[in-house]
Amino acid sequence: MSLAAGAMLGPYEIVEAIGAGGMGEVYRARDTKLNRDVAIKVLLQAVANDAERLARFQREAQILASLNHPNIAHIHGLEESGGVRALVMELVEGPTLADRIAQGPIALADAIAIAKQIADALEAAHDQGVIHRDLKPANVKVREDGTVKVLDFGLAKAFEPAASSSRTAMNSPTLTAATMHGEILGTAAYMSPEQARGKAVDKRADIWAFGCVLYEMLTGRRMFQGDEATDILVEVIKSEPDWAALPAETPFLIRRLLRHCVTKDHRQRLGDIRDARIELNEAQNAPAMDGGTAQPARNTGRERLAWIAAAVFGLTGAPVLALFAMGVIHVRETPAEMPVMRFTVAFPEGTVSGRPLISPDGGRLLLVSPGTGLWVRALDALPFQLLPGTVGASSPFWSPDSKSVGFFAVGKLKKIDIIGGPAVTLCDVSGGRGGAWSPTGVIVFAGLSGALQKVSAAGGIPAPATAIGDSTEGVASAGHSFSPTVGTLYT
Repeated sequence: MSLAAGAMLGPYEIVEAIGAGGMGEVYRARDTKLNRDVAIKVLLQAVANDAERLARFQREAQILASLNHPNIAHIHGLEESGGVRALVMELVEGPTLADRIAQGPIALADAIAIAKQIADALEAAHDQGVIHRDLKPANVKVREDGTVKVLDFGLAKAFEPAASSSRTAMNSPTLTAATMHGEILGTAAYMSPEQARGKAVDKRADIWAFGCVLYEMLTGRRMFQGDEATDILVEVIKSEPDWAALPAETPFLIRRLLRHCVTKDHRQRLGDIRDARIELNEAQNAPAMDGGTAQPARNTGRERLAWIAAAVFGLTGAPVLALFAMGVIHVRETPAEMPVMRFTVAFPEGTVSGRPLISPDGGRLLLVSPGTGLWVRALDALPFQLLPGTVGASSPFWSPDSKSVGFFAVGKLKKIDIIGGPAVTLCDVSGGRGGAWSPTGVIVFAGLSGALQKVSAAGGIPAPATAIGDSTEGVASAGHSFSPTVGTLYT
């Protein structure tokens, strides 16, 4: 039922229609008793005329009215007049987040500030047992002063059909009754895989949607797209997001947070939005320490020498390293002054094998636990994160860009992206004893055979890197060479 301007709904005078969606039409109204503007959401006939659903909606509204948080649009109450039932809510001025994103990607600092407030709202609601179930940019408003208000909190459950009704992937408020094609697409794009399959959901469905919203703020595009709702749901269930679409300056902490929010298996997903809020605080307070994909400029010559020294030392021992140093020490440059970092490291539970390995960019720490695998953390971030699929890993080594780690496990040389993704097998290795990763994408490693071998960091068939009585042509072919004054490297 549409309401005309000037119509009265109890003490509320309708001013104008301001929106419509799957849950009903929304109006600006004047509270004639308290002399304030409010938002009136007229209930769908499917709810208003269904005694069971109406009773459930009233129970939900009472719970929602108890949520008192600066980032949640407050519910004032229910009103019934002339056969019309409506929800009376706080009127929030300003554009929706969807309106902001329609103008293009949001700057990193602004996106983090908005995301923090959304996370605060979700945390407050989850602490009260309330799940949003329909979080999307259209349900978030950003006022002129930067305050974020999350709308329609928990109403998705209230608008669902009765429990005895068949459950489908469309059981979301917008999808259930919307007549607007864009509304249907909008809700489908933020559904978690368990929602898309019509399964019961918990707060982890909100965490999934939160990740989708943050991704969209940073990229200006939806994480999952399609021409029809069913196409989008298939993408949600089967496809991985396009992580390359994230801006190059996106910090590691934000990239990792996004991956943890949108893990398809809800059992492996971030379990509490509070953790997301903490990660956002870390990223906001220490952006310089947690840069994105860009790496600081390096001295190429010194980098190559350091790489060769690491390979020689790790694979042949200290005597050769000393010989190497005799030939190259004269090219040592005065190192640039680096900032002093002081921090406390809480190791993960269980036995830790070997020494911690600091990444080439100095920003991350890597540990090996024989029982669980490889653990990594940013030095200015939260505790260590386990890299999945690395059980039994040994002798790890960093890639020169600090984005990946090479390691040996179950007779294979493998690598894994520290931001996320599965471990990838590069080649077979018999008893891997150590490796080094060159800036040109070549990995030199040693197995039980004793001779150094090399393989592309993309994978392939290993080839000899050194030979008895020969010079280091194998290493030189990888883009490096030893000074003749050092001597010949023998295996």
